[in-house]
Amino acid sequence: MEEHTIVVDGDVIVGNHSEIKYGIHANSAILGERVELAGDLICKSDVRIDIWSRIGGNVKTDKDAYLGEFVTINGKLIVKGDLDIGNDVKINGGFEAKGWIVIRNPVPVIVYLFLYITELLRLGKGEEVEKALNELFEDNVEEMGTAAMIIPNGSSISIDSIRVPNHTVIGNCCRLIGNIRSASLEMGDDNTLYGSIRTIDEISVGKNNSIHGNIVSRGMVRISEGSHVLGEINARTLRIHETARVDGVIRASEGIVFEREEREELSDIQLMHLDV
Repeated sequence: MEEHTIVVDGDVIVGNHSEIKYGIHANSAILGERVELAGDLICKSDVRIDIWSRIGGNVKTDKDAYLGEFVTINGKLIVKGDLDIGNDVKINGGFEAKGWIVIRNPVPVIVYLFLYITELLRLGKGEEVEKALNELFEDNVEEMGTAAMIIPNGSSISIDSIRVPNHTVIGNCCRLIGNIRSASLEMGDDNTLYGSIRTIDEISVGKNNSIHGNIVSRGMVRISEGSHVLGEINARTLRIHETARVDGVIRASEGIVFEREEREELSDIQLMHLDV
């Protein structure tokens, strides 16, 4: 997360009714319905923006773009591939498209899948439904890769806070800005967070992380080896590795457990030299 932009090595999926006070640079992007994106959307691969979404800056893609009805782009649209666009789309800065331009109102993908599956179930073809879903999700997993950023429905990301209605998962080697508010949180290794964490349920922090703020939870908090919390920790229970560091006060109403590394000690028999 930079000053005005979120940079992702892989792909981005933004759920419906989410508000992002940044721009996004990614491989590809899929934005749901009524998504508010404050900055530019720049992608190497395809861009898909669903109905009633609003982009505050420019949209640029090296491949194809798909814009649903009533989408608004305050900046310029640059598409090096084909442009599939719905009715009543506003592009205030003009657009460039090197490929085909198709103006139509296609059925949204999720609605099409729902109608298709409903008809198969009505005809009693349950096996074909299962096969189609497996093929669909297998393809998506291979296409999205492991570096994808998925923002759930109704989330909000700004310079001050990252608000997620349910569970939050943070991978490895990320740099994040803002106070995280979610139901629960799981963080990988080697991350830096310039902000605090507040949840209702469990918080798990991996190895060698740096948290520049407080950690507050009604559930259990676990801090793994080498991690550094510059603020306070308030939790129901706390499990913290002996090599972790907390600069502030620790409060745990139901106790604190210090975890140590398991070291294999040689027994007396292993230390003896036996001649046969």
